[in-house]
Amino acid sequence: MNRIYLNDGWQFLPEYKECLLKDNLDELTQSQICDIRIPHTVKEVPFDYFDESEYQMISGYRKKMFAPKEWDGKLINLTFEGVAHQATVYVNGQFAYCHKCGYTAFTINITKMLKYGSDNIITVKVDSNETLNVPPFGYVIDYMTFGGIYRDVYVEISNSNTILDVFPIILLEDSDLLNPDLINKEESREGFTGKRVKKAVVRTKIGLSKSLIDNLHQNKNIRITHTLSNKYDEFETKWDVSLLDDCAEGNHEVENVFLWDIEHPNLYELETTLFIDDKRIESRIERIGFRKTQFKQDGFYLNAQKIKIRGMNRHQSYPYVGYAMPKSMQELDADILKYELGLNAVRTSHYPQSQYFINRCDEIGLLVFTEMPGWQHIGDEEWKLQAIENTKEMVLQYRNHPSIFLWGVRINESPDDDEFYVRTNEVARKLDPTRSTAGVRCFKKSNLLEDVYTYNDFVHSGDNMGCEKKSKVTSDISKAYLVSEYNGHMYPTKTFDSEEHQSSQMLRHARVLNDIQLEEDIAGSFGWCMFDYNTHKDFGSGDRICYHGIMDMFRNPKMAALIYACQQEKNIVLDISSSMDIGEHPGCNRGKTYILSNADYVRMYKNGDLIKEYNCRKDSEFKGLKYGPIVIDDFIGDKIGKNEPTFSKKKVRDIKYALNYTAINGYGKFTPKLCWIAFKALTIYRMKMSDAVKLFNKYIGDWGQTSTVYKFEAIKDGKVVKTITKAPMTKVFIKAKVSKDVLVEENSYDVVEVRLMASDEYGNRLPFFNEGVVLGSYGPIEIIGPNITAFRGGYLGVYVKSKSEAGKATLTVTPSLGNKLSLNFEVKI
Repeated sequence: MNRIYLNDGWQFLPEYKECLLKDNLDELTQSQICDIRIPHTVKEVPFDYFDESEYQMISGYRKKMFAPKEWDGKLINLTFEGVAHQATVYVNGQFAYCHKCGYTAFTINITKMLKYGSDNIITVKVDSNETLNVPPFGYVIDYMTFGGIYRDVYVEISNSNTILDVFPIILLEDSDLLNPDLINKEESREGFTGKRVKKAVVRTKIGLSKSLIDNLHQNKNIRITHTLSNKYDEFETKWDVSLLDDCAEGNHEVENVFLWDIEHPNLYELETTLFIDDKRIESRIERIGFRKTQFKQDGFYLNAQKIKIRGMNRHQSYPYVGYAMPKSMQELDADILKYELGLNAVRTSHYPQSQYFINRCDEIGLLVFTEMPGWQHIGDEEWKLQAIENTKEMVLQYRNHPSIFLWGVRINESPDDDEFYVRTNEVARKLDPTRSTAGVRCFKKSNLLEDVYTYNDFVHSGDNMGCEKKSKVTSDISKAYLVSEYNGHMYPTKTFDSEEHQSSQMLRHARVLNDIQLEEDIAGSFGWCMFDYNTHKDFGSGDRICYHGIMDMFRNPKMAALIYACQQEKNIVLDISSSMDIGEHPGCNRGKTYILSNADYVRMYKNGDLIKEYNCRKDSEFKGLKYGPIVIDDFIGDKIGKNEPTFSKKKVRDIKYALNYTAINGYGKFTPKLCWIAFKALTIYRMKMSDAVKLFNKYIGDWGQTSTVYKFEAIKDGKVVKTITKAPMTKVFIKAKVSKDVLVEENSYDVVEVRLMASDEYGNRLPFFNEGVVLGSYGPIEIIGPNITAFRGGYLGVYVKSKSEAGKATLTVTPSLGNKLSLNFEVKI
């Protein structure tokens, strides 16, 4: 089988015309049409404040494809990985197919429609209107749906006798997985590590083309073999499969294979080869992983080991271009979730997402909960039939990914509809008997037809419990329970919100994550959500953005993101929830300030003096978290005792307590202990109120003195591994985090993400920096979106794409305040 990508050489017309079906365009259309590359969006939109009707249209795409004479007699399949939202395809003016889902792929047999040895016209009529009678449309939707041919397009050329599909089913026994003789093998070289099981069974179901089935019935000499291999362990085994009337099935026991898990995502290649009369006709390769996923009453098990799911919800959208981003950006989002946020799972809300994204999840060990398209609304019977077809396409197209562990077979947050959901469950279980089904609800005690009760738990409001008890929510306590969303709209947060607001969002995520972790019978959770996203007029902040993310739209982290990053140990995290500027706070009361770190200890210094050392595992009130936020409860250390020689030890202790309490809780919030200290200060210590004010200003407020400098050191294994300094800023620095510096064009253009941050001289983000920026591109690259923009809350993002030429390129960043950047890239073809 030969695959040829057709992402280049397309033309686009915002308003579809019938003349796009013809060999030659009229002069007017020729002047209106533009050259584009796939992935493509029908309309590049502003970052915010735009009307969602801008991308709702019926547009036209057109491409000339040369079909060599050598293709004649072959089977030619044309595949579109994703077209939003209804695609009507024509080949040489002839109707070929109409697909009514913007989130799954579709394949068309165009063998008999092509002119061989000649150019062929492929035309696609794309309807991106939200009035379509297909999921997720029919009522309001809390996310913009955009439009266009936004995923890859390709043709596959194969023999008419061909293998259409291979579905490997991996069978592992708990007794083998829990066997103490299970091999633990750590290798120093890149490749396979982790646990190895002594035996596993690979069962395969193989779909055959009609021509091959016909030859099978005519008793032709047909043979199909499997070869399982990996390139790291010099492992290879082969076996024949059994030929049945209209398909083929394999069943083979393999030995000593490495398991796929979240720490060691070991992958194998299963090659299926077709022979006719002992001649090799073709082969296809599937990437597989040996793992067993189970949901039990008390939670989720991977390879018979209980794992607490800790994930985020992800939309597939980006600023300006909506859904239209290539492989590199899809993979980057997976890497951010796994490595930057330290998560072990992702929910693809609320639709199947790019194969590139899921492939990367396979490679890095990120569990995936994917679901059928939809949001709250259930339509008429025609709509339901399309939803069932979407479920079928989802399972067939994604079931070979080891990272996928759960199918969502209900429309997100929809009411019960047993007749409808019996059918969606049946489809998923028939096509894939190996995975559990679920359906996301926003209400309790729903009819449970699935294997897992998944529930959006928004009970937490900042000062109450983080989650509901399983028994209060699920209608079947014997089945597994998973929290599929939390927080999000309960507390929208912008990168330029006040310090208190951003800190509160962080604490809300910490509380929910903490409380779910403490519930032994909750399988885990998915927070809402990974990043801010464009939304419809009915939702968000009026600017067409939902600020529900723990990152902004450019994937710059908010304070809440650090809660998740702290739960892993590969990357050291150290941050403070405050700039330590008291004037940012009401009444100049800083309130509670938190240390966020996954080190062993954090030492706090004030003007060079050690104030206190905090234990990162023990000193947090969030006992369910491995590393929870730690309240800074001392701003004084032993300075009063050293600087006030006339104070007794009791007076030092009392005054220190009173000053620290006031620094954290403000004036007027008296406790019995504080009242007693105040009484002693007036009667025993003979102090005046003015004395207390002077002490507060001296040890807490630091007014009228040399600028206070706070320093924090993260200690890991006895060494200082990271340092943060908080002091009054005097300079602005613009820093860039570049996803890569080499753009490689493979099947289409490539994109680099540049995350920009305005900081002080100590590297701290300037959260209220909103200055303008001029961007410039030189060489074979171009900027996605405007070249004049602005920081938002000290953050900015820039996407740069290649222009189908090789060479050196430069992106310049010229802010109105701060240093200019010149970022160099290389484009390879």
